[in-house]
Order: sequence, then structure tokens, then C-alpha cells
Amino acid sequence: MSTLQGQMMDVQLLVSALLRHADYNHADTEIVSRRLEGDIHRYTYSEAAVRIRKMANALEAFGLKRGERAATLAWNGYRHFELYYAISGIGSVMHTINPRLHPEQVAWIVNHAEDRILFFDITFAPIVDAIADKCPTVQQWVAMIDPDKMPEMKNVTPVSYEDFIQAQSAAYEWPELDENAAAALCYTSGTTGNPKGVLYSHRSLVLHTYAACLPDAFGVDATDVVLPIVPMFHVNAWSLPYVGALAGVKLVFPGAKLDGESVCELFENEKVTISAGVPTVWLLVLQYLQQNNRKLSTVKRMTVGGSACPPALMKTFKNDYGVQLEHAWGMTEMSPLGTYNHPKAKHLQLSEDEQFQARLSQGRAVFGVEMKIVDDKGNRMPQDGQSTGDLHVRGPWVVDRYFKKDESPLVDGWFPTGDVGYIDPDGYLTITDRTKDVIKSGGEWIGSIDIENIAMAHPAVAMAACIAARHEKWDERPLLLVQIKEGQSVTKEDLLKHFEGKIAKWWTPDDVLFVDSLPLGATGKVQKNKLRDEYGDHLLKQPA
Repeated sequence: MSTLQGQMMDVQLLVSALLRHADYNHADTEIVSRRLEGDIHRYTYSEAAVRIRKMANALEAFGLKRGERAATLAWNGYRHFELYYAISGIGSVMHTINPRLHPEQVAWIVNHAEDRILFFDITFAPIVDAIADKCPTVQQWVAMIDPDKMPEMKNVTPVSYEDFIQAQSAAYEWPELDENAAAALCYTSGTTGNPKGVLYSHRSLVLHTYAACLPDAFGVDATDVVLPIVPMFHVNAWSLPYVGALAGVKLVFPGAKLDGESVCELFENEKVTISAGVPTVWLLVLQYLQQNNRKLSTVKRMTVGGSACPPALMKTFKNDYGVQLEHAWGMTEMSPLGTYNHPKAKHLQLSEDEQFQARLSQGRAVFGVEMKIVDDKGNRMPQDGQSTGDLHVRGPWVVDRYFKKDESPLVDGWFPTGDVGYIDPDGYLTITDRTKDVIKSGGEWIGSIDIENIAMAHPAVAMAACIAARHEKWDERPLLLVQIKEGQSVTKEDLLKHFEGKIAKWWTPDDVLFVDSLPLGATGKVQKNKLRDEYGDHLLKQPA
């Protein structure tokens, strides 16, 4: 029996459509960038579209074909924004590379992707010099800088970005591509083994952008000014360069200066209303505000992802600065958005403290993402706010398989995220740990995130990380590593007393170690694998 088909236009969902939409509907809206050249660059979506069409012609003149990869090693800025649309728009694959990875990993990624052309900010010229002779597929290096500020390099002779597009026509007709064609490529951070490539389609990116704009996600509109601190080299800056075009927001790109003073200067000068970044960035911003007695006059909301946001940080921003920090959760394999924490109507009837507690979870799934918690046998667990297990997801912007990998990571059609948590009856997800970070003490689980959040609430603590340390009797026990705020002090005894009454007594860390700094990975997360390598045997060395 045949199915009655709908009679609607079959229009492909393409990245280039986002640009055409912004060019037509938001032509005079600004895009602002702090440049490596030292100045502030301003132009409009219409002017950006002209340069993007010129870049499309330049890429085709170079010989970049559909499906071939063009790479970037770059900060958040207008040239990077242009490449987002030009590369994908002609049918090639926009490949963003994280420059914070070790040069050997960068070279491995370039070779695995078989990039034919690589664009780089001059900050990363040393990386390019170090990897150039190891990357035989790259036929052209393009420095994203004005021609008169080109870097001196030993192993490559790059062309200036501006010279690369200068002679090209601004007339270009975007091709009608298959919406399932590859559009962008991003590699996981590779904390264990080589990074894995996640290949996004035009369809997945556009659907993800729709969802990211929803009121219960980023919730932006054409009156907003958005500053993405989350880097464009990491999961497409959480899709904000695409969200900007769809919603017509004023975009502000911070470039390489991500210190508290530089970020706050852009916040105030450009009247930013919404920003997004990892907790470590918001800690730097808060420290600058506190040390300099500054306020934020226009910022309303800051999205926080990448790792759990300490409740003390959320509370301080809300109470002292009137800024709501909002949890989001996702992964490279999810494009990345999975959940966002916005209240439901019934939450507005709760007390202020109860509302705050509700905001501590990672939030509800955005439409398009399905979630479930499973036990160690794969059985679905109840959505009761208590049953903890492994988090699995599925949806139209969730990875099916990794780039150049035949085997699929899916389990019965679901992607196992590697996160451990629970979901409450209202659909709110709480991540209690990463599978690899959970502490198993005497056969019982201890969540490291809860311990870290309590430690971070102490006024003397700048950052904290809790790891599983090997133990003769209990197999593993929690070990807390703490970075103290400048000018502050606290003893181990005082810090352990700070935990009393807040967690089960047997969850209390066996020891506290004070460190000058905690190792941060390429995406701003604490590298617990390094801490386990260095301190994993600490408790075994303690006197009996």
C-alpha cells in the first residue's frame, strides 16, 4: 500500500541559505571583530556576503573540489566567519582545527583529513612552520592577515588572505547541493588516542541552528548582541556563527584576547547582551570584575558549557552582577547542542533558592535530541531524578560514525556519550560524572562533580578537581586537588570541614593537595587524565 506524499517544495537545507537569509533580511546589521592587527574591524552582513562570494570564487580558482577539505587554525574573527560560509557553500568541507593541540596531533589531523589548503592566524605561524613538511596534502597556506603584516616563516611561503581574494569577482551563484553532503569537519580533543573526526552535513548544521535559536535554547533575536567566547575552532563555536546569520544578531568576535579585561571591554563598548563560554573563562571575567570594582551594564545571559558550572560562580554572577549563567550540555559528536537549562512555568512559583537549585542541572533536551539513561546491561532506567546510569542520545545532528571509520559507535541506534547522570520527571538532565572520572569506592559510586562544586564554593578556592586515587582497602577513594585564589589561604583541615553536612561522610576526600595550577586541555577543561597519571598513587604512598 503506497503512502500519500505531501505536496510541498523539495528545497535543500544548506549552509549557504543562512548567509543568503542574513544578506537579504539583516544587510545592515554589524559584525565586529578585534583583529590581530590591533584594531577593531566593523562591517555588515551585506559586506560580509560580498567577501564570502569572492572567497568562493578564490577557492574554486585554486581548484578546491566538492567534498575536499579546507582547514583553519584561527581565532574568532570576521575572516574565519567568511570561511565558514565560503568553504561549505561551494560544496567543500570546512575543517576547523584546534590550535591548542600538540603540533604532532595537529599534523596527524591535517593528514587524516587530507586538507588541500590551510588558513591560519599568524599567532599560529609557529605551528604551521613546525608541521608544514609533515603535511604533504596541503598545497596552499594562507595567512589570515593584512598583506603588510605577513609573518616571516622558515618552511612555508604563505599568501595573504586579502591577496588571495583580491582579484576575484563578487558575483557568485551558490550551487544547489544535496543537503546530506558533508559541510564541516571537527575532531574530538583526543585525550586518549588519536582524535576522531565528526563530519557534519548541511542538513544537520541547519537543523541544529534552528534548534539553537529556540527560546528554550540560546533564545536570540535580531535585537541581541552576541559575543561567542567559545572558539570557532571548537564545535563551530557552539553554532553561534550560524545562529547569528539565522537570527540577524550583531556578532562580536573577540579574537585572541580572552583575558577578563579585554572581554569586559568588548561587553561594554559593543553593548553585548549574550555570551557563551566554558567555566574557566567566566572565572577570569569574574576575577577582573571583582578586582577592579566593575559592573556589566548590558549583558543579560551567559551560556556555560564544556564542563559543569560551579554553583558559587552562578550565584555570584546573578546576585552581584544581574547576569544569569545558563547551563548547556553537548558534545562534538552532537554538533554540539543536546540540552539547555531554562525554567518551566511551574518553576516560577518556587522560592528563589528552589529556582536556583533547578538551574544547576544541564537542562532539558532541545527538540531533535532524544535522551535515555541505561544500566550496565543496556536497560532503560526510569526518568525519576534518582536512577543513575550511562547517558545515550540520538537525533538528526548526532554522529552516526566517525570520519574514515567503518565501524559505528552506536548501540542499538543510540550514541553512548560517556557521561553518567540521571533525568528527572520534567526531562532535566543532571550529569554526575564522565564514565572515566567516576570514583568507585568499595563498590559504591562517588561523583567527582559534586565534590568539586562544594570545594569551589569555598571563598579561598579558585579551581578544584577531584580524581579517583588508588586505595589498598577501598580500591579507589576521592583525592581533591585545589588551586587557591591569589592572596587567599586555607588549610586542608578547614577545607575538609567545609564538606560536613553537604555530602555523605564517606564521600569526603581522603586528602587535599594544593597546587599552583590545574592542567587545562585544548577546550578549557581540566585534564583529569593527567592528574590521575601524576597523583593516582598518592594515597598508596601515605603512611598507614
